Amino acid sequence: MNLSRLARHIFLPRRALRRAFGDAALVAIEQAITDTEKTHGGEIRVALEASLDPGELFSDLTPRQRALQAFAQLGVWDTELNNGVLIYVLWADHDVEIVADRGFNGRVSTQQWSDVCHRMEQLFSQGAAADAVISGIQAAGLLIARHFPVVDRNELPDRPVVL
Repeated sequence: MNLSRLARHIFLPRRALRRAFGDAALVAIEQAITDTEKTHGGEIRVALEASLDPGELFSDLTPRQRALQAFAQLGVWDTELNNGVLIYVLWADHDVEIVADRGFNGRVSTQQWSDVCHRMEQLFSQGAAADAVISGIQAAGLLIARHFPVVDRNELPDRPVVL
């Protein structure tokens, strides 16, 4: 158990996430998803979470494990071509995880997804929260477009979800 991580999660008010991602930012993120999905046949979801609860922290839940839970909870796996992608942000850790459905197996490498995450984390450290997420959406869209051509369907909501 990392005590500094525990303190960050316990003392980070939920409103800190709302300050970083206000209504205008959420609308801009939604528009970025809508615009990006016009260039490919995949589905992108964004989930933003302020912090983990103490029970999750005591059980050493990692951001990756929480992202996998959110992927299932939000039904990102439920697309016809198994081409859903979740961009998950755990704000207390300034951690980004991308979970891609099995349709990307053998097409997009773990390193390519990690590069998108690291770029977003760099932008977070510069204080550009909404820009970081929009940049991640656009970069993920480029990776998706290589493997899933444009299809006129929208299977998942474009609105980012605050968990």
